[in-house]
Amino acid sequence: MSGLRVWAPRAGAVELECAGRRRAMVAEQDGWWSAGAATPAPGVDYAFLLDGEGPLPDPRSPCQPAGVHGPSRAVDHAAFPWVHRAFRAPPLAGAVIYELHVGTFSPGGTFDSAIQYLDRLVDLGVTHVELMPVAEFPGTRGWGYDGVDLYAAHHAYGGPDGLKRLVDACHGRGLAVLLDVVYNHLGPSGNYLARYGPYFTDRHRTPWGDAVNYDDAGSDEVRRFVVDNALMWLRDYRIDGLRLDAVHAIYDSSATHVLEELQMEVDALSAREQRPLVLIAESDLNDPRLVRAREAGGYGLAAQWSDDFHHAVHALLTGERQGYYEDFGRMADLAAALERAFVYAGRRSAHRGRRHGRTPIGIPAQRFVAFAHNHDQIGNRAQGDRLSHLAGTRRAMIAAALVLTSPFVPLLFQGEEWGASTPFLYFTDHDDPDLARAVSEGRRREFAAFAWAPEDVPDPQAEETFQRSRLDWSEREREPHRELLDWHRRLIALRRRAPWPTDGRFPCVRFDEAARWLVAERGDVAIACNLGAARRAIDVAGRSRLLLASDEAAVLRDGAVELPPDSVAICAPEGDGWR
Repeated sequence: MSGLRVWAPRAGAVELECAGRRRAMVAEQDGWWSAGAATPAPGVDYAFLLDGEGPLPDPRSPCQPAGVHGPSRAVDHAAFPWVHRAFRAPPLAGAVIYELHVGTFSPGGTFDSAIQYLDRLVDLGVTHVELMPVAEFPGTRGWGYDGVDLYAAHHAYGGPDGLKRLVDACHGRGLAVLLDVVYNHLGPSGNYLARYGPYFTDRHRTPWGDAVNYDDAGSDEVRRFVVDNALMWLRDYRIDGLRLDAVHAIYDSSATHVLEELQMEVDALSAREQRPLVLIAESDLNDPRLVRAREAGGYGLAAQWSDDFHHAVHALLTGERQGYYEDFGRMADLAAALERAFVYAGRRSAHRGRRHGRTPIGIPAQRFVAFAHNHDQIGNRAQGDRLSHLAGTRRAMIAAALVLTSPFVPLLFQGEEWGASTPFLYFTDHDDPDLARAVSEGRRREFAAFAWAPEDVPDPQAEETFQRSRLDWSEREREPHRELLDWHRRLIALRRRAPWPTDGRFPCVRFDEAARWLVAERGDVAIACNLGAARRAIDVAGRSRLLLASDEAAVLRDGAVELPPDSVAICAPEGDGWR
């Protein structure tokens, strides 16, 4: 490391503590302080004292070997021996994304132990691995959304070199890597940023308190802190893209929104390094400006998650109507999600009590990410139930077909492909007993909207809650898991050889609300679903070839597919394109 500096405009004096000695740092312009020749060498621990108080970790700490309250450790990112530098990520439009949580994905729960299972993702047909947040967070187990040292890869997972080994191993197998990052808030435990400078502002409020300061006094350096963080993951860890958590909670009234600024900087890095880099947003605003081109007044992000698609599929297949699911549950909602990504595109939402969203006119379908599961929609349930737990294997197969034949970029959550019996629960490891109690109690209050009894909510702080969430890879070889895994493989193989997944066009959808059937036409292919209680013949407009069916009793004849209850079939015309 060279030229160690820290932004601390609130301090009258800053000292560097390193190798048992304290040295005064030199004040520079605009609140910056420099260590000069006292800069620690790679592998050496250090910390700062502000006006004699501390020691505190570096806000830009590259490594926290003792956790969020310990000293920082200097890292030379250029020293890592990359093997697969020539790797270039495949286009996002043709991607199949696999979201995983490092701590529960493998028995070892580390970056290195995850490598042992990558070949199984390749065999499945995955193209992109998406890691839930790995920036340093409190304790040894957690989801990662309460990170506080945004520049440090989590020590319990294997630290900086462990993450680099995982990324390099993915690239060696042809897998791109996406990383979930959190720029809308920081966790409460170990968060020392406010002691350094105005990283937060009461100008806006979020569910976590004061907002990150993107538009108040001192915000220039805060914006630079976040943008530099994103560039670090992409440059120093050779990660291929970032998923931006809950951008609706990023408040910025500046003329150039921080997301637009971030996209411009990522584009510049991509050009310099000659490799594709993408940004994907999570947002519940249903606002197409996120992915609209900058020259057309948007922010220019590569894609955004479509929660409406998930909600439409989930409510229809499970019958749940609690909480935000009260806005969904009709065949018409699923049809709207398939035809334009957003179900709520200016119409009134009963759950919100107002109109919501905007129609994404002119936006190609591959700018949206679709899923039947993700960490939130499973983990934010009292028992961490998966769709296969709630609706059974037959309906899980329908959900998989809807996701993997959709015009959107499909995303699978770890274990979804075989209907894992393990739940994915919410778990934490806070060392502050008051904070731990507040998290546990708050979790129970949140579930009141879904009418889940408090006693049914596992304690997030209990290690058992974490251990129950680990995947059991051995069950993939047993039924009904093996059947569901094979179904996912066949759907992904079909998606890869089909001519339409990357054409950007939305399907034409027909449905019958009372009879509970739906047909989505994608080019020359028709995807027919029967959610009714009786066997039904569904018109597929003369298509005479059955490509895939979730039930062997499905029959295609006379231009219609006869489907048993709770089944799906994919039909095409005869021709050389479907050998």
